[in-house]
Amino acid sequence: MGKGYYISKHLATAAMVLAAIALVTIIALSVVYNREKSKNAAKFTNATTSPVPPTPKTSNEPWDKYRLPDTLSPEYYNVTLWPRLVKNVNGMYIFTGISGVMFTCVKKTDLILIHSNKLNLTLFKGHHAKLTGQSGVTAPAIKTTWFQTEKQYLVIQLEGKLKPGKSYWLYTEFTGELADDLEGFYRSEYMEDGEKKIIAITQMQATYARKAFPCFDEPGMKAVFHITLIHDLETTALSNIMGLEQHENDILTRTIFGPTKKMSTYLVAFVVSDFKYISAKDKKGVRIWARKKAIEDGQGDYALKITQPILEFFEKYYNTSYPLSKSDQIALPDFNSGAMENWGLVTYRETALLYDPRTSANGNKQRIATVVSHELAHMWFGNLVTLKWWNDLWLNEGFASYVEYLGADYAEPNWNMKDQTILYDLQRAFAVDSLTSSHPLSRKKEEVNTPSEISEMFSTISYSKGAAVLKMLSEFLTEPVFAKGLGNYLKQFAFGSSVHSDLWDHLQKAVDQTPGVKLPYSVHEIMNRWILQMGFPVITIDTRTGNVSQKHFLLEPDYVVKHHHCNITFPDPLKTLLISLTAVLNLSYEWFVPIKWMKKHQVQDQLWLLQKSALHKPMKVSKDEWVLANLHVSGYFRVNYDLGNWERLLSQLESDHQVIPVVNRAQILDDAFNLARASIINITLALRTTKYLLHEREYIPWEAALRNLNYFFQLFDRSEVYGAMQAYLKKQVKPLFEYFGIISSNWTTVASGHTDQFTQIIALSLACSTGVEGCRELTRSWFKKWMQNPHNNTIHPNLRSTVYCDAIAAGGTEEWNFGWQMFQKATVAAEAVKLRSALACTKVPWLLNRYLEYTMNPEKIRKQDATSTIGYIASNIIGQPLAWDFVRANWDYFFKLYGTGSFTFSRLISDVTYRFCTPFELSQLKRFQKDNAETGFGSGTQALQQAIEKTTAKIKWLAENKEPVLQWFLSESP
Repeated sequence: MGKGYYISKHLATAAMVLAAIALVTIIALSVVYNREKSKNAAKFTNATTSPVPPTPKTSNEPWDKYRLPDTLSPEYYNVTLWPRLVKNVNGMYIFTGISGVMFTCVKKTDLILIHSNKLNLTLFKGHHAKLTGQSGVTAPAIKTTWFQTEKQYLVIQLEGKLKPGKSYWLYTEFTGELADDLEGFYRSEYMEDGEKKIIAITQMQATYARKAFPCFDEPGMKAVFHITLIHDLETTALSNIMGLEQHENDILTRTIFGPTKKMSTYLVAFVVSDFKYISAKDKKGVRIWARKKAIEDGQGDYALKITQPILEFFEKYYNTSYPLSKSDQIALPDFNSGAMENWGLVTYRETALLYDPRTSANGNKQRIATVVSHELAHMWFGNLVTLKWWNDLWLNEGFASYVEYLGADYAEPNWNMKDQTILYDLQRAFAVDSLTSSHPLSRKKEEVNTPSEISEMFSTISYSKGAAVLKMLSEFLTEPVFAKGLGNYLKQFAFGSSVHSDLWDHLQKAVDQTPGVKLPYSVHEIMNRWILQMGFPVITIDTRTGNVSQKHFLLEPDYVVKHHHCNITFPDPLKTLLISLTAVLNLSYEWFVPIKWMKKHQVQDQLWLLQKSALHKPMKVSKDEWVLANLHVSGYFRVNYDLGNWERLLSQLESDHQVIPVVNRAQILDDAFNLARASIINITLALRTTKYLLHEREYIPWEAALRNLNYFFQLFDRSEVYGAMQAYLKKQVKPLFEYFGIISSNWTTVASGHTDQFTQIIALSLACSTGVEGCRELTRSWFKKWMQNPHNNTIHPNLRSTVYCDAIAAGGTEEWNFGWQMFQKATVAAEAVKLRSALACTKVPWLLNRYLEYTMNPEKIRKQDATSTIGYIASNIIGQPLAWDFVRANWDYFFKLYGTGSFTFSRLISDVTYRFCTPFELSQLKRFQKDNAETGFGSGTQALQQAIEKTTAKIKWLAENKEPVLQWFLSESP
């Protein structure tokens, strides 16, 4: 039965506005039409002949497009590579190789396009490849071959046509540089026992397999790989599967790896090294590989302990056996990403796999658990079933980012890992997705083409928003239904590729087959609202009436979201009016929102908000009750309330905060501060949420508070607000500092609980930075004691980052040089990171400038660490302008090295502009954008736009809120 409709006054008004928009649009389109008609008439002055269309600005040839044509499909590759781990006569490290690929012709064509980048291919009768037919088929002769360097193709034009359904063999021989650029097939160098060691390793994601051998380098073009590696006798070769055969002569070994499963090029991996491994005696063939010294010191033991349980967990979760016969995890000295999920040979930074209980902190251990879990999750979701194209990368990375907490929780059930998603995914995603420069999770295929555009997809949106949205989906479907649909999806598309809607199909089937699970709309209809439009809603609950409403949340609400699907160019006045009216109505941005909520005294309920607003009478409460929405933070949205409900929640926090769940305490803090930044609530209301912290001892709320307060530090540490803010925070953190002083026997031990250890770090760090009595004396005495006896560092690993930074900041050249010496001598990667970060804490400008120069010298700072080191320096109030000037002065260098493909490049721009909040700094940003337009910004393009937007918003916010913030801190300070 159809529903009747009642047209309210508001709806009638909206209809009138819509009519006005329609009229404006018609007028605008008419103007555009007449303008274009006039232009065309002017082009064709001779009406006696047919008009000749203008010459297109860009070629429409297949080799001028970034996507491969759909004419060929690879079946299998035979690749043999020989990396030389010593320099040749020209002073270069190289590798040589031969590669053959058997492919099937899908559509008749006289053209072969195959990716090849920076490879020197051998000529055969003047051509860069040989082509033969298979199974009695005669291949057409090669007419010409050449390279399209921009699109990274080897172009092979044929004398005749390839026949559909027939198979052909393409053979190449080549030489490539084994560079230290962290891409494709590259080299890594490290020192061990005074000797320089060279290893050859790979990083193929996203578009680097083509630097190792010619290939059809798209994720959907799966094939079987036969890899052979030629290497020195004293080295070991690894690849995706176990070696089948080894043949040796006096100086070399040939290791043959027999056929892989059908897989994507970006998952191919091989390593040649003299590493050692430890293994578990089980059917899965788990091995942990690393430098000999690291393995001998037991740094791989923890990873070995958790890898097998996590693999078993995912087998049960996916209801699918692990697809391979072995699972190698290898820690690499030089690696640009945190880790890479190569099928059967997962590569990691050393900090993400190696743990030394003598020097590694509790946080290092947690990072290893989550990263290992993330990469093993990909063995099924991403590797067994792969995205067809990079525009759906979010499904790959978002899913692994969600279930990594499930796997880690299984391996470490006492860590309370699932609750930490609010900090490391949800709130991280909110920070980016509340900007108008954000983007939908799933982008149009035509928007993701170039290597830089693909690299931009490896973003907070893909990882963290993807995880938060999938967690919400799992919550409202229930985990058993979600897992059932997921298992069926993996079975259908095993060894193939898919798009996100394929997963929705299987989840919908699981819903339909499960009694008691009902949705207001289909999974497709619900999820398309969350993945095909950017942003998220703020849900406003009026407990006086029970009204619940939603609105697109933007930190700068006056900004207008760019609708990428609208390609019409309007005259400026009409465009302004149209955009203004669209913004007023907030058109297009509406979500189907699942809301779990509770009243005081633990009364719980759930509702779906399916339109802009709705009346939900149970949310109307008496004056002694409060409502808390987004219970356990299961949904991807922020929550606002009427002022009365805010007051009751604040009162509850101060009287008995434990009545409210831990994650919701963190939610209240984060929501309040961001609602205030968006001028939705008063800033003093947000500040009042921190008053109860006097009584808080849990990590997650404190961490949420600290992140928001750190934002305030960045805004105010150059103004008169800073002193009053410091005094207030000193009062708030002092009880926490004293609490840990008691339970740790005056800071001689650490807390026993996993998250309590994180809270203890916050207590020490914030107490020292705000000047709590006795804190700095502790840290500096510990550091001085270490300087006096460098071979005996008694500072607990958990506290080292804080102690090192505080002591180096308070000291001078002597402390800095000591830290640098210890950094150079560090044999545990986690310890090296602590020192590298702390060295950026110095207040001595010339030391910071020297440190910046070190980032351009790989002998001092590894290339993988250069951008993060600059970021550390930029986080220092004295270092920030130095880092900004340094990056601007050396932009061409950094862009050439990292700009087109590095996932960390966008972070560099964000880090050096994070403090910007003045009109002068905004003008510098815009000048930087203009001055470097020719060079470009590559994978940092969006980060630069976000920096401009954030700076603009902060300038406006400060103008309106600086004085009330100052007065509030003054009133609350002791």
